[in-house]
Formats: sequence, structure tokens, C-alpha cells
Amino acid sequence: MAVETAPRTVGPGTERRDRTWIAVLAILIAAGAASRLLDPQGIAWLRSLLIVFGSLLVEALPFVALGALVSALIEVFVPSSVFAKLGRLPHSMQLPAAAFAGMAFPVCECGSVPVARRMARKGLSPAATVTFMLAAPIVNPVVIASTFVAYRGRDTVTLMVLGRLTLGLLVAMAVGWVIGWRHPEGLLRPTGELEAHEVEADEPRWARFFGHLAGDITFMARFLIFGAFLAAVIQTFVPQSIVDKVANLPIISLVAMMVLAFVMSLCSESDAFVAASFVAFGPAAQLAFLVFGPMVDMKLAALYVGTYSRGFFRTVVIAVGATTLVLTLWVQVVWG
Repeated sequence: MAVETAPRTVGPGTERRDRTWIAVLAILIAAGAASRLLDPQGIAWLRSLLIVFGSLLVEALPFVALGALVSALIEVFVPSSVFAKLGRLPHSMQLPAAAFAGMAFPVCECGSVPVARRMARKGLSPAATVTFMLAAPIVNPVVIASTFVAYRGRDTVTLMVLGRLTLGLLVAMAVGWVIGWRHPEGLLRPTGELEAHEVEADEPRWARFFGHLAGDITFMARFLIFGAFLAAVIQTFVPQSIVDKVANLPIISLVAMMVLAFVMSLCSESDAFVAASFVAFGPAAQLAFLVFGPMVDMKLAALYVGTYSRGFFRTVVIAVGATTLVLTLWVQVVWG
């Protein structure tokens, strides 16, 4: 969905995200200058850095564009009444229905927040609202396809695709249940802002579509560039002995990858390519990265704090972290 509408409604702190363009431009200028002024073929670390950085961008950017395209189509052409149908289901069915509904809506994690906010305003229960918001960025078809492409040719491709899908559904429903219990009402922070569709009511549909498309692509691309560069730096400069030592620690490796996912703040359409590049870490640690990141990261923190009531972000961090750790630890025990 349209990620550009969120910064206007979520309150203080979100404007800092725009500053990521400074870092992104610096990265691109530095990479271009290094490739022109230096000799990448003769400098091993520079060659490695540029190869990893460039390959991640080339592989991931098409999925970012595809996700933005479908997201913009849904934002403009799918009526809000579609989301309201979930609210008419029996309460016992709302959590699984909300989780599986994410398969039909290819939205990134930032796009799922305004969608969930709209669903909550339509009367959907807090548990189902949060379940949809957390599940959609992981279980939607674009993310499933990007995960498959990122791991194609490896023995673990089935485990990574099905594991990410299954763990994403389980974690989303577990956290939705916790939030529904803690916030039976008053989930949203009160605002006087108009909804995005009310603000844009007078704009032609195709103008809105291209506006959302451009906003989504530029928003997600900046985090992809930053994340790909950070991954390349880690793989180039961090000694392999340290990486291997952390990767071989049963629980520490899972926590380390979750922390890395939080810091990198990648979009879910591209994070599988970055996770797959950390070959020293096992499937369980990579799954921790792929499940935790789309639910909790630095760019989502400001959205959560500004959109939802007090204590929501803290509850989500604890619930997502604990559930992801338990499930991926089980994967680590079973698959190694």
C-alpha cells in the first residue's frame, strides 16, 4: 500500500526516515567513484564489496518494483469494503482468516500499517487487525516468489520458502492474540487526520496510482540500497572467524540475525536476497531474519509508536521476538 501517506499521520519521529536519502546518495556516489577512480580488479576488498552490493541490488530491485506495482493497484482500485468482510466473521475464525488474507494483498511492512489502521477503524478486532498487519508482508505472493528466487538451487529452498510462510503465519497469529488480550479496545492513537482515501477523493484514479507507485518504489529502494551496502560491508570486512563463531552458537546466532534485521530495515520483497548472502548462518538463523525483520525494524518503530496506543510497540517487540526465537530454535534443533 501507499507508504507515503503514513509519515503525515503517524506523528513525531517519522520525518527522520527522509534523512536516509543522505546515506543512500553517499553510498551510491562512493560506489561510483570507487569503481571509476580505483582499480576494483586489483583491490580484493573493493572487488568483493562491489560484487556483493551490486548482485543484491540487481536481484532484489525487480521484486521491489513488482511489490510496489501491485500495492499501488490495491490501494487505488480495491474498495475498503473488502477488508470489512473480516470483521463479520466469528471471533474464533478472525485470526486465521486475517493471517491468510495477507496472501491476497502484496504489501510491504510499511504499507500494511495504514491498511491495518483502516481495518481497525472499520471495526475489526485488535487481534485480527494486528495479525493481518504482521502476516501480510511475509505471506504475500510477491515475497514468497522472491524468497524462492533468492534460495533457488540450494538444498534448503523448500525449507526456507515453506518455513518462512509457516512461521510468519504462526508468529502473526500468536502476537495478534497477545495484542487482542492486552488491547481489547483503544488500539489506535486518536488523531484528527483524514484518511488517505478522503484526502485523495478528488484526484483521478490513475494519477493516484502513479503517485503511490512512485512513492512506494522510492521509499523501499532507499532501504534496500542501505541494507545491501551494510550486508556487503559486513561480509567484506568482518573476519570470517568471528562470523563463524557467532553463526555456530545455537541461540546467539538467532538473536544476532534478528538484531541485524531490525537495524537493516529492509523491505520484505528484498530481504531474502540479503539473508541468503549470509551463508555462514544456518537456515534457522536466516528464518529468524526473514520473520522478525518484516514485523519489527527501525522504520516500523516510528510507525507503530505514532499509529497505535501507548505500550503497543513494546508489546509487539517482546511478543514477536519471543515467538520467533522459540519457533526458529525448534527449527535449529530439527534441521541444524
